[in-house]
Order: sequence, then structure tokens, then C-alpha cells
Amino acid sequence: MANRRGLTIVLVAVAIGAAVLAGALWDRDRGPALAPDFAAPDLAGQAVRLSGQRGKVVLVNLWATWCPPCREEMPSMERLHRELKDRGFVLLAVSQDESGAEAVKAFVDQMKVTFPVLLDPQGDVGRKFGVWGYPESFLVDREGRIVERVIGPRDWASPTQIARIEALLAAPATDGRTGAP
Repeated sequence: MANRRGLTIVLVAVAIGAAVLAGALWDRDRGPALAPDFAAPDLAGQAVRLSGQRGKVVLVNLWATWCPPCREEMPSMERLHRELKDRGFVLLAVSQDESGAEAVKAFVDQMKVTFPVLLDPQGDVGRKFGVWGYPESFLVDREGRIVERVIGPRDWASPTQIARIEALLAAPATDGRTGAP
């Protein structure tokens, strides 16, 4: 009886492992997922839409003023923005602060941030992207596909990160329907 139960456990474990592996392989073959579109107001009240950035490489960063790791990565995001903004790169920092524009504006002024900061006090953008903590960032290629998800802070101005984004900027644009250049 014990041998039979052991065999059952092994067979179930193998079946689960095979299903996980098949799912991972299927997901890998699909390629990067299209980033969910959103519109959110900037600090001046102007709506910014992710799909309006198509043709550019975009870093979507979801953050909050009360989040210490978010504060930690802001200076490197500012350096990244200043270095690549004129080359087809856009950084959209989407604040998830429920306190509203005043708190976010004070934070932006204190940190001397010049990249676009958007307001999403209801967390709609975060839900669309499946965010479960802050900061969480998504690197989106020129066709609007998520090519990298980053959970936690990162030194965005490091040579490795800049090279990664420059490679995306250098990649030829393709027709999203056919994949042809």
C-alpha cells in the first residue's frame, strides 16, 4: 500500500512538473506581451497615453512617495532620462499615491525630477500591469511590448542598464502585424 501511494505521489509530481515546463516553453515561444494601454494625467493635468509613445522605448515605473526604495532609485532614473531623452526614450513615472497631486508635486520638486510624472491615485495602472509592490518597472520596446519586468529598485543609470536600453533604441522598428522591418 505504501509503495502504491509513493508511486502515485511521484506520478503526480512528474505530471505537475511537465505541465509547468510545457507552460514555460509555451510562454517563451509567444514572445513579449503587449503592454496594457493606459492614460493618466501628468502634474499639469494633461493626459498621457502609453500607446501614444509607440515608436519609442518606454520605461514605465510605478512608485509612491512614501516608498523608500522608490526614493532610492529616483536619482538614477533622472540620470537615465537626461542621457537618453533625445534619442527616442521616454520615462513615465506613474505615482500610485492616494494623497494626490500636491504630495507628488512636492516630492518631484524636492527630488528635482524632470521626466514625466503621472498620477494614478486609484491604482488603475498598477492593476493593469499586475503590480504587487513598489517600485515596479516595465521596459517597453518601440512596438509596445514588455521586454523586461523589474521588481524593486535598480540603478537605471548603470552602464549595463543604459546599454540594454540603447540596444532597444538601435533595434529596427518592425510592423507590429507582420514583424517585417
